[in-house]
Amino acid sequence: MIDTHCHVDFKDFNKNRGEIINRAQKKLSCIVNSGVTLGGNRRVLKLSEEYKKFIYPSLGFHPVNSSKADQSVIEQVIEEIHENIEKAVAIGEAGMDYYHVKDSEGRKRQEKIFNQFAALAQEYELPLIVHARNSEDKAFKIVKKYKSLPEVIFHCYSGDLEIANKIIEEGYFTSFSTMVCFSSHHQMLAKELPLEKILTETDSPYLSPFKGKKNEPAFVEEAVKKIADIQGKKVSEVDKITEKNAKKVFNIRNL
Repeated sequence: MIDTHCHVDFKDFNKNRGEIINRAQKKLSCIVNSGVTLGGNRRVLKLSEEYKKFIYPSLGFHPVNSSKADQSVIEQVIEEIHENIEKAVAIGEAGMDYYHVKDSEGRKRQEKIFNQFAALAQEYELPLIVHARNSEDKAFKIVKKYKSLPEVIFHCYSGDLEIANKIIEEGYFTSFSTMVCFSSHHQMLAKELPLEKILTETDSPYLSPFKGKKNEPAFVEEAVKKIADIQGKKVSEVDKITEKNAKKVFNIRNL
């Protein structure tokens, strides 16, 4: 199994990061750790050096941060991505979040910066990991402009089925987090969408499938089990197909 989106660099794991990664290594083939800030990208790169062939870095900037970040910070993030591009398996996460950002200026800024990251992914022919919350249709229309993106992943997809089908028809991927274990909306989506276009993730430390327990990459197993249950398939089949999808999307060949 592969956790295609997590944040083991976050301070939430400062006290037991080694234990968390060790538990993940026992269950998973690898994880993709997504950078969301300037410092976060640096930490993600450091972890990928420390855990070679297990932690793979994606480099980005979270839209909630981009709505208020100084332009000089964005420029520095992009400069450091250029410098470390050969280490990255994807660009992102990047996108738009209309749930947390409601003012028009903040949303315009998110859109502008999202376009910068989409252009970066296209330039380097890397997958783009999209964060779109309450802005799925808008994000989809923006991404479609970048015709030569190799892959697009709508991470932790929470939009409606109509947009999800458009995403799939375009050849993009939807990623299901551990929310599928307890959200009826996500369970409906998992039932309707083809397994060949699904990735699995935890978005840890968030969205734990266990009440009162911090989420961690090893718990992606719960999402795989739930998707199997919903689609009436064997866990081993869902595991095999979603892992194959992840390897293809992120060009991970050395497992």
